[in-house]
Amino acid sequence: MRGPARVNPEDRVRIKSHPVSLKRIAALFGPHKGTIAVVALLISASSVIGMAQPFLVRGVIDNALPNKDVRLLGMLAAAMVAIAGATAVIGVIQTWMTTAMGQRIMHTLRTQLFTHLQKQSLAFFTRTRSGEVQSRLNNDISAMQSVITSTATGVASNLTTAVATAVAMVALSPRLSLLSLIVIPPAIWFSRRVALLRRDITKSLQSELAIMNTRVDEGLSISGVRLAKTLGTTGRDAALYTESSQRLIGLELRSQLAGRWRMATMSIIFSAIPALIYFAGGLPGATMSIGTIVAFTALQASIFRPIMGLMNLGVQWVSAMALFSRIFEYLDMVPDILAPSHPVPLDPATVRGEVRFEGVRFAYDGGAEILHGIDLELAAGSATAVVGPTGAGKSTLGALISRLHDTTAGRVTIDGVDVREIAPDVLAKIVGVVSQESYLIHDSIRENLLLAAPDTADAQLWQALGAARIADLVASLPDGLDTMVGARGHRFSGGEQQRLAIARTLLRNPRILVLDEATSALDNTTEAQVQAALENLAAGRTTLTIAHRLSSIEDADQLAVLSGGSLVEKGTPTQLRHAGGAYADLVVAGGSLETSR
Repeated sequence: MRGPARVNPEDRVRIKSHPVSLKRIAALFGPHKGTIAVVALLISASSVIGMAQPFLVRGVIDNALPNKDVRLLGMLAAAMVAIAGATAVIGVIQTWMTTAMGQRIMHTLRTQLFTHLQKQSLAFFTRTRSGEVQSRLNNDISAMQSVITSTATGVASNLTTAVATAVAMVALSPRLSLLSLIVIPPAIWFSRRVALLRRDITKSLQSELAIMNTRVDEGLSISGVRLAKTLGTTGRDAALYTESSQRLIGLELRSQLAGRWRMATMSIIFSAIPALIYFAGGLPGATMSIGTIVAFTALQASIFRPIMGLMNLGVQWVSAMALFSRIFEYLDMVPDILAPSHPVPLDPATVRGEVRFEGVRFAYDGGAEILHGIDLELAAGSATAVVGPTGAGKSTLGALISRLHDTTAGRVTIDGVDVREIAPDVLAKIVGVVSQESYLIHDSIRENLLLAAPDTADAQLWQALGAARIADLVASLPDGLDTMVGARGHRFSGGEQQRLAIARTLLRNPRILVLDEATSALDNTTEAQVQAALENLAAGRTTLTIAHRLSSIEDADQLAVLSGGSLVEKGTPTQLRHAGGAYADLVVAGGSLETSR
């Protein structure tokens, strides 16, 4: 039997750092007022009806059996069955209603939080661990099920049961009720001591389980297994996991054995209670009937659980508020990049694709400035390449077009419209991005391609694959378009992943294209294949290519050279090669640039 739990100090800190408004919590339950009222009535009815059982038992023992009154015995027995059936039906209905209500509230919170997190900038996900985001979205909201259904209904049920039981006990025997009041406090104290001891052990156990989960995630993921095999650390990883599992054995044993002597003492107390009641009932001058004693013993045994439940109310309340605090903290975050309240209407089909950087400055989270006053024009349909050493700000410049970041000062425009004034979904149709890291979801090739255009027919999918120079490979696979790409696309090589990503972007048909070092991690042969696919992709579009190999940008209409976040040169490749400036120095240095982000 569990005793009162102890408030987690971390929960109190959480609530203090991000307080929760009761009005805001009540708003979640607002649409379910009718359900709450019905559930409250059901709980009260179940508790009151259940209290009739001991009185029926007393009637059977004191009247029906001694007098051999078959008719009364039949009526009392039938009433017992009817009460048991009624409480069972009420319990099922109550569980159904509370579970349905809890699931709807959780659905609302889940979808609100997921949608809100999607609006956060890349900076948020860069500084926040993915496990933390998943924990709040999955674990915290799932834990709300217990708060909404078990805790809320448990309080009402325990309160009505405790009150009804206490009233019934007094009605049966005020003297025995006083005896119970003397015995219950030490039982509660023993139970509380056991609960506190187990709480400390459980915390250590959960910490060890978290370590084991980390070992599994790091050692058995695709990237983890690859790293372990290439570094030869499989034995070390297995040893670390074994040590953690061994520690878990000791913690589990301590958890199971914690406070056993206290629990044994409490069991003796509970066994002594009926004995004391029987003893009191048999004293000279006692007027209690046998039926009364039996009924009272049953009531006394059932009052402990609801009392313990009510004693846990404070802890349950703090835990619930901590969960709400964690969820609302994320919901209250204002995105770094806000969608325009009144977006400028722009038809992706008629966009010319002229891009301008006007006095653009940028710094990450108020830190040192990465870009310093960039002025650059990308004529509609032209190809512009950006080169420069590591840390020059090339990738940052490209990210500003698709509004993965917002400028600190200045602006970026498309056909004269500030990208901050374009609706996000419209901007995504206008600007396509192919980066060094091509992300493929763990699904079929078809589903990965359909992310760009959900209603595309297979014929168009094959056409895009052909333009990306990978149709022959897909056609040679046994499952063709239905081939699973694997976690993060590991079923395919880096170059194949890139070409699938290019095919997906082709289906999107963006007017403006940002190629962010799309071939930097590929060998020469694979790069040539991907480069041919990129040329097909870039044809007729305004293209900004962030390059790492100078040989791949010789056909650019315009070349921009960044250094230290400043635009130091621009012109055609031929002009800059003969100008004797920064670009000429890069060419002399060997024709290769390091990647930057």
